[in-house]
Amino acid sequence: MVALPLAHISWAVADNDARKAVDAFFLDVFGAETAFEMLMTPDMAKAGFDREERLMMIGDTMLIPIAPAGPGESPESSTGNMLRRNAGPNRWLGVALRVADLPSTDAWFRAKGFTLHYDPGMESHYFLVGRGQALGVRLELMVGELPNDPRLKAGWRPERWRDEHPLGIEGLQSIGVSVPDLDTARGLFEERLEWPEIGRRRLDRDDADCAAFLMGDTVIEAMQPRAPDSPLARHVQDVKGIYCLTFKVRSADAAAEYLRHKGLSVIGDLGDRFAIAPEQAFDRLIYFTEQEVPGYPPLGSKLREPAEFPIPAGAA
Repeated sequence: MVALPLAHISWAVADNDARKAVDAFFLDVFGAETAFEMLMTPDMAKAGFDREERLMMIGDTMLIPIAPAGPGESPESSTGNMLRRNAGPNRWLGVALRVADLPSTDAWFRAKGFTLHYDPGMESHYFLVGRGQALGVRLELMVGELPNDPRLKAGWRPERWRDEHPLGIEGLQSIGVSVPDLDTARGLFEERLEWPEIGRRRLDRDDADCAAFLMGDTVIEAMQPRAPDSPLARHVQDVKGIYCLTFKVRSADAAAEYLRHKGLSVIGDLGDRFAIAPEQAFDRLIYFTEQEVPGYPPLGSKLREPAEFPIPAGAA
């Protein structure tokens, strides 16, 4: 396999004022640290910049809510329309993965049968694999560094979220993806993307059968619903893609007590996985657990080790 380190997880927000509220939630509840904020200015609007976004760190994980702004607010804006189209409840946009260079990555993905999209002007920075090709998860393959990314700086200490913040976050344990069946998930994740399957289990809270795939420094949990009328089944049918995030915490009891003290409702089982009630988390399902999963890799980012793809035999 080629190990793909996670650069960021993004979601679309239809309205920029709502994006600011999302940012405030993560800054307040999670102790998120702002790495960089892209804001609209007259010069940026003149240059065609069409969105605003804040790059936020929670431990080693970067989250980026993105909203249309300036030219992006126009009904004719392709970026604005993409963000508005993908801004529904429990609908994450996708993941960005860091690679060493684009030409070999491009050749590898094309050899695997993927159709690639390059945004005009960004051809030397990243390409996209659309949600429709990856079970609802948009893949961004990027080179270089994200603005002011602290993970690439000397002295970066993600441990302070574990040691100094009441949530006690140790790291991102998994990204849950709703799938119609596990064979389809294996066909994409294991066969085409070559992410090895590292475990299977039942997730009682979500009434799901789960197969876990190692992406690099992150685990993708493919979640197949066991009942046709569950929230997970409705997600497969109506939304697709990322269903939940799960953060490993030092103490489930301490994390839940902190969330309740913040006035948030906690759902689930502290002995397994529990979450902030989605309606209080901008309709996103964010789990916490103190349980380790056998076979899962150690927590922590490997962003300093971008993926290197061999150029497929016979590729130009």
